[in-house]
Amino acid sequence: MKVREVMTEQVECVLRDGTLQDAALKMKALGVGALPVVHKGEAVGVVTDRDLVLRGVAEGKDPATTKVRDVMADAPLWCEADDPLASAARVMTEHGVRRVLVRNGNEKLAGIVSLGDMAGHEKARPMANRVLADVCADG
Repeated sequence: MKVREVMTEQVECVLRDGTLQDAALKMKALGVGALPVVHKGEAVGVVTDRDLVLRGVAEGKDPATTKVRDVMADAPLWCEADDPLASAARVMTEHGVRRVLVRNGNEKLAGIVSLGDMAGHEKARPMANRVLADVCADG
């Protein structure tokens, strides 16, 4: 099974210079816990709801003025759309994450693949369960 068969395409992004409030509102509207961060049309990181809370709110930063770039994870983790799904699972396990950005052959953002995406496909569900167990075991 290939990454492209389970990934979410048409992902929404947030601007690196957007505010934490912008990101939180977009996450709420979309019902997601992470967004790719873009700058000048290129994906430069990922921001999660956990980043907003732990690196933003918990540190007393003002969500209306603090920039996404101040709390996001730099250097996003990638896989290719044509990679075997096991490759994305390996990246998740090795880095203890639940989602990985997906790029296409021209190095552009093509989507995102998450444990939820994997669990939603019967053939990929056992792999998702293994990754989740490994990620949770690492804390």
